[in-house]
Amino acid sequence: MGTGGAVSQRTQDARRQERLLREQWQAARRQALRWEAVAEGERWVLAQLLVLTARGWRLLVDRRWSGTRTADADMLLVGPGGVFVVDVTTEREPVEGHVSGLLAATKAAESAVASLGMSPVAVQPVMVFAGQRRDASLDRIRLLGEHEIGPVLLSQRHRLRAESVRAIADHLERVFPGYAGSAIEPQLPPAPEPHRPGSPDGLFDLEGLRDAALKGAMEAPIEQWMTFLHPDQVALVRRNWSGPARISGPAGTGKTVVALHRAAYLARRTTGRILYVTFANNLPRVQSTFLTAMAPAVADRVDFRSLHSWAQEFLQERGIPVRLHGDKAETAFSLAWKNVGRASRLASLDPDPTYWHEEIDHVIKGRGLTRFEEYATVPRRRRRASLHRAHRQSVWELYEAYESLRGERGVHDFNDVLSLALAEATRRRGGPPYAAVIVDEVQDLTLVGVRLLHALVGDAPNGLLLVGDGQQTVYPGGFRLTDAGIDIRGDRGQVLRTNYRNSRQILEAALAVVADDAFEDLDGLRTSGRRDVDLTYHDGDVVRVTRPTVDAHDRDLLDALRSLPDGARADTALLCPSMRTLGHYQRLLTQEGVPVCQLEHYDGRAVDAVKLGTYRRAKGLEFKNVFLPRYDAVPGHGTPAGPAVGSAIGPVIGTGTSETARERAELLRSQLFVAMTRARDLLWLGSVTTR
Repeated sequence: MGTGGAVSQRTQDARRQERLLREQWQAARRQALRWEAVAEGERWVLAQLLVLTARGWRLLVDRRWSGTRTADADMLLVGPGGVFVVDVTTEREPVEGHVSGLLAATKAAESAVASLGMSPVAVQPVMVFAGQRRDASLDRIRLLGEHEIGPVLLSQRHRLRAESVRAIADHLERVFPGYAGSAIEPQLPPAPEPHRPGSPDGLFDLEGLRDAALKGAMEAPIEQWMTFLHPDQVALVRRNWSGPARISGPAGTGKTVVALHRAAYLARRTTGRILYVTFANNLPRVQSTFLTAMAPAVADRVDFRSLHSWAQEFLQERGIPVRLHGDKAETAFSLAWKNVGRASRLASLDPDPTYWHEEIDHVIKGRGLTRFEEYATVPRRRRRASLHRAHRQSVWELYEAYESLRGERGVHDFNDVLSLALAEATRRRGGPPYAAVIVDEVQDLTLVGVRLLHALVGDAPNGLLLVGDGQQTVYPGGFRLTDAGIDIRGDRGQVLRTNYRNSRQILEAALAVVADDAFEDLDGLRTSGRRDVDLTYHDGDVVRVTRPTVDAHDRDLLDALRSLPDGARADTALLCPSMRTLGHYQRLLTQEGVPVCQLEHYDGRAVDAVKLGTYRRAKGLEFKNVFLPRYDAVPGHGTPAGPAVGSAIGPVIGTGTSETARERAELLRSQLFVAMTRARDLLWLGSVTTR
């Protein structure tokens, strides 16, 4: 066919589509006229929604709809964008009765679809103003004019496949018998969806819907959070807690997913702002991107911040000077060690000053201790080295020397920032600055940091949610929640036990690393390193590569990265145990033309580049493919790959007593465990046999 023939064919197709649309609109108008008690403008809105049913949407209309009610909602609409609870009005502005009725109906719809595992973020209340043009929001309600309703609904992010739309609509029709299905004949078929192996056709039961939703989420890009959660997770999102609460559980059990859905849920139901805090400074950007994609209507109501950046801004807003200078503080400690620590009894326990710097950071200043007698008796959680009173006296002398030198330089360290913020938050007057505070990876915070966040909301109902897992601790030192004055009673402490991320092979390899490392969680319970976990996702692979030289190892690594399918780099991470190793692989990949994206700059958006970062920087993230080159740089990890060996990277444990060496090794194994459990489908483990 020539060019003229192709143009003619496109013209004919366009005319055919226009004719079908006109016929659908006429049919929808005729059907809308049957609602005689409804005003003309409202019938016009109904006709627009009926047209959507020809594209695979499902519409349920309240049998009692008369155009004069001020309770409940007029329609329930289910489509690719989720569930929309619709109220139509001829008023110029929102009426209190319409608003309260619409919100009540939305809450009922959320409860109905929760049994299917659908998150509340997929249910949206919409108020349509007949005869008007409008696009605004009133709290969580979307306010639209009759001309905007159709385009806005069609432009929503696709959450549901066709079979899910049908199953959810059928379920709602059973739960709400007062609503009747209404549709026009689908003369214009919906756009075909790509075939997925094993994808069910037609209707299926609730269990089938849950399984299909989980499978669909696994097939989607890693950046797209699930619309469907396990019903137990949905229950946690919607839970009404009487005070501070905690969600814990092994790696891959969806703690962060639940926390993000909880943030969106609270943002829709409160007038105040929500603070979502992590320790790492790269995670807030990623989590903000995910929430914006998941619940754009409330994304601007949630503040995603790292704890230290938030504390600095908090102090600056209140006129309290902050002179944070990490380099000068490090210099002050180095001089304190040279003048006081090096010749003390501490050097015989461990001559590496790093251990004693950590003691000051995480035990003394991290717990807010200001007197030696406090430090002399405090339990040093997750610190193996036994310190007698004389040793602690030497640590305290080192601490005082450091504080004196730091004060002379007029600078603060990171612990000082949190202590200043805690003092200010305790002194503050008036109501809390946030409606709720959600803390992700809480095990990485110091005790002072947790006290600070608790002070912002106190013990208010639904005020403080702590999310984390003690086994995934990557920093020394520790605390119990009771030390912070936080009491998690009864059902306010929930443990997730089903792993939705890792394949069995990947999880078993990761658990082998920490199998002998029992840990104490934030509740004080001692837990075995090899925990029982339920699995839902079983397809995956662990690839182990051992080569005699670094060059041979790196050639295999490059070959493996280049053999990834097209587009797979967007879901791939290469993680390293240290900054030194990270620099080596950044140079290698750049020289070989492999695109890289530093994790510290990654914001959660899909980018066709290998994500590159340290084990610590990968906290809270997940990827389909994870590469761990020279992972056996972590001594004593005890993996099935063989005994731990040295590495061209250099020593990572250092010197010291057996107690401090074991403590370092255990912490490094915990970091390796975190890195391994970031992998969903493929875990590549590279080793070098040359010492």
